[in-house]
Amino acid sequence: MRRPVIAAAAGALALSLGLTACGSGSGSDGDKLVVGATPTPAGEVLAYIKENLAKKAGLDLEVKEFTDYVTPNTALQEGSLDANLYQHTPYLDDFNKSKKTDLVPVTDVYLPPMGVYADGGKKLKDVTGLRSGATVAVPNDTTNEGRALQLLASKGVIELKKGAGANATPEDIAANPKKLTIKALEPAQLPRSLKDVDAAVINNNYALDAGLSPKKDAVLLESAKDNPYNNVLAVKKGDEDDPKVKKLAELLTSPEVKKFIEDKYKGSVLPVTGG
Repeated sequence: MRRPVIAAAAGALALSLGLTACGSGSGSDGDKLVVGATPTPAGEVLAYIKENLAKKAGLDLEVKEFTDYVTPNTALQEGSLDANLYQHTPYLDDFNKSKKTDLVPVTDVYLPPMGVYADGGKKLKDVTGLRSGATVAVPNDTTNEGRALQLLASKGVIELKKGAGANATPEDIAANPKKLTIKALEPAQLPRSLKDVDAAVINNNYALDAGLSPKKDAVLLESAKDNPYNNVLAVKKGDEDDPKVKKLAELLTSPEVKKFIEDKYKGSVLPVTGG
C-alpha cells in the first residue's frame, strides 16, 4: 500500500528550531518579513541576504529555521510565517492536496540535487556497483520517494513501470535485477542510516547538514537539465504581490545571491535564476 502522502509529522513540532508563538508573522509587524527555512542551504542563503543585501533594499528580514519538511508549511498556512524557502513545487503541490492548504510558489531559487551516497567503508564508487541483495534507503514522503526511485532508474539499477511518474513507489518497480531492498525512512534520518544500509538516496539539505559534499561524495547525483525540483520561495495564496515578498524574490534571484551560491557550494547547489 502507498504510505501517507506526507511523511508522518509525529515529533515534527519538537524538531522545529525557530518556531515561536503564533503572531510573529503575517499581521503582527507590517515592516518585517518572517521566512521559514531548513538550515542548509536555504537558511544560509537567507542569512547572506539578511547580512549583506536586505538593509540596503529596505527589507527587515527575520529567518526561522526548521529541521523537518512539514512544520514550515504548517506555520506558513497558520500565519506565523510570511514565506518559506526549502521545498520544490511537486512537494508543495502534494502538501496542498494532502493537507488542504493553499500555498503557492513565488519564484524558483536554486536546485539542490538529490544524490545517492554510501558509507566510506563500503568502497562504493558507482551506483551500478551495488551488490546483489543490497539495501537502499530512500525518503518516505511521496514526492521524494518517487524522485529517488527515478534517480536509481536513470542508471538502470532498477526499472520502473511505464508511466510511473514523480510519485512512483516500490510497487512501481518492474525489474530489480540486483534484488535490491528499498527501505523508506524519514528524510532527516537518511544520513544516519548510511552505516546500516548499502546506500541511501539523500535530499541535498540533509546531505550538506551531515557534512557530505554532493559534488564530491555522491556516487550518483541528479542532473540540472530539465529538472523539476528547483526549490522555491513559497507564500500563502494571495500574498504573492506583497511588496516585501516581491523584494525578497528579487534578492533571491539577484546576481549577488547567484554568486554566493556558486562560491559557497561549488556545484553542490545550483542557482537556477539570476543574472
